[in-house]
Amino acid sequence: MQEIINKAREWAFAETEKFGTPYTGHLDLAFNVGQRLASELGVNKDIVAIGTYLMDIKLGQARAEGKIESHIQMSVEATTAFLKEFDISEEVKEKIVNCVAGHHGTIKYNYLEAEICANADCYRFLHPQGLFGYFILHGSRSIDFNSGLEKAIEKTEEKWNILSLDICKKELETYYLSFKKLLGEAKK
Repeated sequence: MQEIINKAREWAFAETEKFGTPYTGHLDLAFNVGQRLASELGVNKDIVAIGTYLMDIKLGQARAEGKIESHIQMSVEATTAFLKEFDISEEVKEKIVNCVAGHHGTIKYNYLEAEICANADCYRFLHPQGLFGYFILHGSRSIDFNSGLEKAIEKTEEKWNILSLDICKKELETYYLSFKKLLGEAKK
């Protein structure tokens, strides 16, 4: 499994290099949170590792092609093709694909690993490392302040509403409330 994790990480970072998103700090943050949660909740850390690296594997391409709303389906298709290269069970493939497909909380989590990946993804906008990383990424794109601020407000709310694990809600609630207040003040 370590080979698959390494190749997934390399691929994710290559996609970021090519398309400029997602921010590599977000990849590392989701991976680290996912590993901690998998350990604490007693699930397969390898599946979570691969899931966190691949959940947004086609985000950059989708953004570049003007079809950001399709990034999950594009990522599912790319992940499915990627996993065919490896001799792993269908159950493991299914769990990894569920991690990718479910990371926005729009479909049922068939496995706890998928729920962990979705919650780890939320740290990208609900943890200081994630939110500040977002502003660094968007600052490099030279978007205007108000557009960046609106997107941050939107993503912070979206991710708060996706959180489903109590452990994550407890960890992130203070940050969420602080960000909500600060982002609201910045908007005035």
